[in-house]
Amino acid sequence: MKVLTVHHPHSFARTDFPPLVMALGYFDGIHLGHQKVIKTAKKIADERHWKSAVMTFDPHPSVVLSTKHKHVEHITPLEEKIRLIEELEIDYLFIVRFTSSFASLDPQEFVKQYIVGLNVQHVVAGFDFTYGKFGKGNMETMQIHSNNQFGCTTIDKLVHQDGAEKVSSTLTRKRLNEGDVTGAYDLLGRYYRTAGIVVHGEKRGRQIGFPTANIKLNGEYIVPQNGVYAVKLFVGNQWFSGVCNVGVKPTFNNPDEYKRSIEVHIIGFDQSIYGEEVIVEWHIRIRDEKKFDGIEALKVQIANDKQTAIEYFAQLNQ
Repeated sequence: MKVLTVHHPHSFARTDFPPLVMALGYFDGIHLGHQKVIKTAKKIADERHWKSAVMTFDPHPSVVLSTKHKHVEHITPLEEKIRLIEELEIDYLFIVRFTSSFASLDPQEFVKQYIVGLNVQHVVAGFDFTYGKFGKGNMETMQIHSNNQFGCTTIDKLVHQDGAEKVSSTLTRKRLNEGDVTGAYDLLGRYYRTAGIVVHGEKRGRQIGFPTANIKLNGEYIVPQNGVYAVKLFVGNQWFSGVCNVGVKPTFNNPDEYKRSIEVHIIGFDQSIYGEEVIVEWHIRIRDEKKFDGIEALKVQIANDKQTAIEYFAQLNQ
């Protein structure tokens, strides 16, 4: 996959690219709805012997358009988004830098410069995709703005299996923030992952017989709600089962003064991995984080959590 970072105004010529079928969207999470948009673009490209493309934007438009400084946590920070789009076997990925000048583009100019100007022969986007100044352009106006120079396919909303809610990045974020990693799996079609590096912590786990890897995330990921989870940890080109605690460790710390941490006890593992890059794959939530009356009570609960994780992964692997 060829990855191109595009700064506005871009200097590409239409002849720089083969005929493209382009999926348009921000695509945070690459959830099942996003996958439907991108896979449709690839299918059309394959059928017509053209090349497939995705156009996404960085940073999130709300960062630029909001009058207040806005911090955005991502389901898939940019590097993860690139990896997932590449897995879908797309030929070109255009990452457009979302700036004030780009945001002020008239919808017709966006079409002229970023669709027609990049030799896009067919556009695929979700029913709620908007473009141009104030988001005045949508998939209905796209047909008008195309002047018959390219085709359009609009993907209707994908409804969650319970039939009540639309599969969306907003719903995925909500579930992760509530600690519902199983619900997030249903929307993403895969386990939620966060990447980071193992750093030194307080070594409390080691002192009570359950050593942990303290993980500092390397992107603005959403961290699931405080609690205990069964997770997989990827380190040294291998996956291991584990138990992850997210939170402030209230048995030892004042919750109002302690910064939340992500710590994974790797089951059956006893190696030093400080400085290693790791991936945490979130499987199920075991329980809420709670304060225990003493260390012995905490040790009993951690042993129970570990057994819950062992049984979960044993069942998963059957």
